[in-house]
Formats: sequence, C-alpha cells, structure tokens
Amino acid sequence: MWQRFTERARRVVFFAQEEAGRLGENLVSTEHLLLGLVREDDSVAARVLDRMGVTTHAVREALERQVVRGSGRIGTDMQLTPRAKQCIDLAYDEARQLNNNYIGTEHLLLGLIREGEGLAGRVLSTLGVKLERTRKEVMTLQDTDAAPTASGLSSLPPEVQYPLRNCRDLVLKNDSLELRGKSLLSIADLSREQLEGVLKVTAALHSAHKSRVPAFRWQYPRALAMIFEKPSLRTRVSFEFGMQQLGGITVNLGPADIGLGVRESVADVAHNLERMADAIMARVFKHEILVELRDHSRIPIINGLSDREHPCQTLADLYTLQQKKGTLEGLRLAYIGDGNNVLHSLLLGCALTGVTIAAACPKGYEPLPDIVEKARELAGDASQVIVTHDTTEAAQGADAVYTDVWTSMGQEQEQLARIQAFRSYQVNAELMAKAKPDAIFMHCLPAHRGDEVTDEVVDGPQSVVFDQAENRMHAQKAVLALTIGM
Repeated sequence: MWQRFTERARRVVFFAQEEAGRLGENLVSTEHLLLGLVREDDSVAARVLDRMGVTTHAVREALERQVVRGSGRIGTDMQLTPRAKQCIDLAYDEARQLNNNYIGTEHLLLGLIREGEGLAGRVLSTLGVKLERTRKEVMTLQDTDAAPTASGLSSLPPEVQYPLRNCRDLVLKNDSLELRGKSLLSIADLSREQLEGVLKVTAALHSAHKSRVPAFRWQYPRALAMIFEKPSLRTRVSFEFGMQQLGGITVNLGPADIGLGVRESVADVAHNLERMADAIMARVFKHEILVELRDHSRIPIINGLSDREHPCQTLADLYTLQQKKGTLEGLRLAYIGDGNNVLHSLLLGCALTGVTIAAACPKGYEPLPDIVEKARELAGDASQVIVTHDTTEAAQGADAVYTDVWTSMGQEQEQLARIQAFRSYQVNAELMAKAKPDAIFMHCLPAHRGDEVTDEVVDGPQSVVFDQAENRMHAQKAVLALTIGM
C-alpha cells in the first residue's frame, strides 16, 4: 500500500499515528491524518493551503477545538479506520488523475477533502478549502516545479523538487541570510532567522544527496583548510565528503604540519591560509585560537570544536530533532551529563529555535553561567532554559534525551574524579522511561558504553545517534555553501 508514497507522505502517516496516540486513540482516523499532514509545514500540501490563504496553524487550531480525546493505549501497529483508508484510496485516485506515479502530501490533502464526511473533511470545508480549487492549485504548482532545469529536478516528485529549489534560492540567488563571508564560532553568531535558514538548506542538501541530484556546486573548486589539534572521525570525514559533494577540495593540517601558535603564530597562519583557501575549519582545544584566527583572517572561520562550543554538532542535532519530530517549536530536550562545549551550543541552539532544554549536571560540572544567561536572553518567553542536578526533573516528559562523554579530550587527568561525580548520571532504560513514550535518544559520539549510556539505549529503537552522525555532513555542507563566496 505504501510503496509509492514519498518520504514526506510516509512521515505524515507516522505523525498521524503519533497524533492518535497523543489523543488516546487506538485507531488512526481522518483527523489524525490531517494533524500529521499539517506537521509537514514545508510540504506541497502546506504550500497549496498557503496559496488558498489557509495556514497549517489555522488547520491545527480548528481541529484541536473539535477532536475527540479517547482513553486508549498506543498499540504497536495502529490501524486506519475505514474512513481513513478511503482517504488513502482517494489519494491514489487523485494521483492517477494528475498522471503522477507517486503519492505525495498534495494527494493526501485531496483525498481528505474528497472523503468529506470525516472530521478532517468537515474542518477543511469550514476553512474554505474546496476540492476543485485545491486541484487547480496542485496542478499550478506541479506545472511550475516541472519547468526544465539543468540539474534534472523535473524528473523528481514535487516533494523533492521544492526543497531543492528553495535551497538554490537561498544559496545562489538571494543571499537573504547574509552569511556570505561570515565566521561561525558560536551558535550565538546566528540569528533565529539565519539558524532556521541553515536548517532549511540542510534539509534541501540532504534531499539532494538521497536523490543523487546536485542541488548546489561551485563553478570553480573552492578550498577548505582543515586544522586539527584533536583527533577526529566524524568532523574530518563529514567536512571532506561535504566539500567534495559541493565541488570543493580540502587540505588536512595536523599538529605536526603547522605547530599552531608554536612553530608559527596563529595570526601568521591565518594570513597565509587566507591567500590560498576560501575558508578555515579548525578543531582546537582553546576557543581563543578560533577568535584569533577570525580576527586575523578575511575568510570565514568555522568552529569544528573548541573547549567552549561545538556549533556544527548542534546544527546537526537540531536538524535531526526536526527530522524525527516534524517541528522544533514547543519540544523539550533533556541533556544529562557534563556542562561542556556540546551542552553550551545546545543551550543556545534550543533557545533560538523555541525548544525547551533541561540540563541535569552534577554539582561543580554545570555549564558556564554566561552561556546560560545568553541562552535565557535568546529564549525570551518562547521556551525555557533549565539547569538542574536532578536527572528525573530533566528527563520527565522530554521529547529527546541527550548525553555526551563524561571525560572529554584534554580532561584525562580528571577521569577518576569524573567517574565518581557522574555515576548517577547514566542514561539507561529506567531514565528513558521518564521521557515521553516516543522520545528519541541522542549522542554526539563517540559513546563510552557502560558509562554515560547503556548498550540497551544506544543500540535500542529510540536511538538516532547514527542519523546525527550522518547529518553532520549535511549541516556542514549548508554552512559551507552559505558562508563561502560564489
């Protein structure tokens, strides 16, 4: 039944099951399908509704006022009601009429309207969403998106075409995010609009990667100089492959190659590399090294990790969270463990995107006060920034539970003391049970199994750690595409 569904359409069905469970129902009905549909707020269906002056927010509000809340329990395989099945059948019929060989969100929307008798159809009708007008808007969008392009996008479903075109608009044409030539040392270097734009480009580049379509490539190969004071797996591989996919090249510079600040001053290294490279990515111990590189360079400096922040990791984390939950606004993320560079960036990133973050850290290992203060300033009234010593308080009702190693590189002499301090801060099945039933588990890797997390959790069905790892590449490609000049 689902073979011809696009990835977004499949996700709508998954979201519909989540919505049914949230409302205490054992069966997925038309209202749950529509609630799942409006969670995909950059889909073709959302664009069609927008063209008719109806926002996804308005649809959700109208549904929430009328939807019935049950008292059932979430089953392992939630089935569709007969009415919802009819909507799926009608979606297939709409695709046939439009000569489409896939089932996308627009076909699901048409199916819900055509069925008409269910709550979804009645709500859409009340909002002025009529069948013939919707069909016309779908056809108009498909005609527009099917225009011939050099990159071959016209052969792809609109669900794939739209984010790729949006990516080109952001990266190639408008430069509306104003990131060209900018450095990224901290998540706080980005405004909310810029961060959301980076996530949109990340999604588009990820979609292009899966479809094997070059959404963006430099006409002249750009060069990234990569400075490593610390060993790396994900950072090096994701930046190298990312640059190659964008049509660029990389040069890897280890401690023995340049002796940063010893054999040659940081300023002189910056002045040399700016003459030959288009950007510098540096993975260093002291954050001050990055600041000095930025202050003596005319090209973007990208923080690949420092003792203060890990912004590229947080971009991948937020994108992963958005992938799995459909939205960031209103989510709750629990962080369990050390108040380190990863947590610092997460605090700032969550604050900018409306995610409530609750961090449980042992006494003496809390995040830096100035980072917490900045995060609370950025969050305003949109979300909360909570720092506690209580793991249960942090994990209770969380949509995601996140942890990191107890002892980072450069802290090896503290290892025994840290093991003692962090012993009760392990993420295990008991702690995960305090989060929501559909909560995901996140870790930036490498994981020290048996310390900060058990095998049962990191290898379990709630774990998305390897999605996070892959998403480093897509998020960093977005940063490179947006910061390096054409």
